[in-house]
Amino acid sequence: MTEKPPVDPARHAMKMAKKKAARDKIMATKTDKKGLVIVHTGKGKGKSSAAFGMIFRCIAADMKCAVVQFIKGGMDCGERDLINAKFSDICEFYTMGEGFTWETQDKTRDTEMAQAAWEKSKDLIRDPANKMVLLDEINIAIRYGYVDVADVVAFLTDEKPEMTHVVLTGRNAAEDLIEIADLVTEMELVKHPFRSGIKAQIGVEF
Repeated sequence: MTEKPPVDPARHAMKMAKKKAARDKIMATKTDKKGLVIVHTGKGKGKSSAAFGMIFRCIAADMKCAVVQFIKGGMDCGERDLINAKFSDICEFYTMGEGFTWETQDKTRDTEMAQAAWEKSKDLIRDPANKMVLLDEINIAIRYGYVDVADVVAFLTDEKPEMTHVVLTGRNAAEDLIEIADLVTEMELVKHPFRSGIKAQIGVEF
């Protein structure tokens, strides 16, 4: 292995100073503020985990926020337990789903629950006191036709308060939703322990 030559501290400092100046120039042009529509999608793990990270940032910043879970009603959720126990005064939490559709096996019931979750979501988003609203696994509800993507897109475009952030999670996000979003992240699956016979782990999945 060829050894790298030692870094000249003065040359490194000069290089970093130029990079900082260029960065500062770019940042000076970014003056607008708005409430973002944020989509976390893809087959990889971490969509809801990343979204809850933002919810906890809001809580840390004393910003009122809310969560609506569209699917995971029958599952343990550490985030839900913590928020309800410690931060219910600043973060409303609604678990509206009853589990994944292959578990409930009742499309009519699933549709009714998802519609109720969407109505609650709209109420929470309309409330200007809420600075962020997380719609956890709504993309799945949209994919199965429980919630109309056109209704979601129209509401976020026409009725969302200007400074409210809305985060929508779940794989297979609809193209129409991606089109109107400000920030879209696709989690790519590289490896997953489930494929090796390892079940969901507390502290990792829930």
